[in-house]
Amino acid sequence: MAAGMKRTSPTAAMLWPALVIIVPLLLGPLFVLLHESFKPHVAGRVGGDDAGALTLANYTDIAAPEYARYFLDTFRIGLIATAFALLLGYPMAHFIVRRASPTARRILTGGLIGTLFLSLIVRIYAIAMTFGPLGPLAGLSRLIGIPASSPDGAELMVVLGLLNTTMPLMALTLIGTIQNINPRLEDAALSLGAPRWKTFFQITLAMSLPGILSAAIIGYAFCISNLVVPMLVGRGFILFVSNLIYFRFSEVANFPSGAALSVVMMVIAVGIFYGLLHLVRTQWQEAGK
Repeated sequence: MAAGMKRTSPTAAMLWPALVIIVPLLLGPLFVLLHESFKPHVAGRVGGDDAGALTLANYTDIAAPEYARYFLDTFRIGLIATAFALLLGYPMAHFIVRRASPTARRILTGGLIGTLFLSLIVRIYAIAMTFGPLGPLAGLSRLIGIPASSPDGAELMVVLGLLNTTMPLMALTLIGTIQNINPRLEDAALSLGAPRWKTFFQITLAMSLPGILSAAIIGYAFCISNLVVPMLVGRGFILFVSNLIYFRFSEVANFPSGAALSVVMMVIAVGIFYGLLHLVRTQWQEAGK
């Protein structure tokens, strides 16, 4: 027993520096943000009124119906972009792991990693120049019945912008998931006469479901917290909650309102992600049986 305690004590000692850094740099600002959200706002003043009594007015303002649009757009468009990223990223990851030659595997994996190093702003403007109203592929939106200059066209541009970063990130995550699935299980199913499509869905896809959910959590977190994409290509039609928070802090200096929006967004997002994590944990346990 004493020997076991001695073996774990170095690990515990190494944990303390991380806690000393995390608490003041992460939890401390969150508590400051929470306290700011209860302060009253005075017009013409930067930040909340420190001398005033704490109030719930900043939260009751968010309950107004006009705020629902920002939350709905954020979670709805983020979900659409995440779903498309999965539909495109999973086949790409499966091809890289199961079908590509070693040379093609290195090229494709390097290309996915390389896109993540390219500036997000550069990629967003490239998408705007390509698929925008004056771009060479502007007709793509018209083919699906969406005018490029309409609000629906702006939503399409936001989805494409989110997809540009989310899809490579999720594909790289899924590569590791598919690599951990023993290909002999698929070969055994095929040798017993199972159709290839049935082998894929009941073995490969089923066993990679926990990894798919993990990749979806990562992609969805990126989408709903994104500030740059809706700001650059949303053209004022599409604004996420992150944009509204930015405007509250930077444009009108209403720190209490921005803080309240941040707290509400964080609570909703944490609730969603804990639900998804519980789903992932359940799937891992079922896959391990």
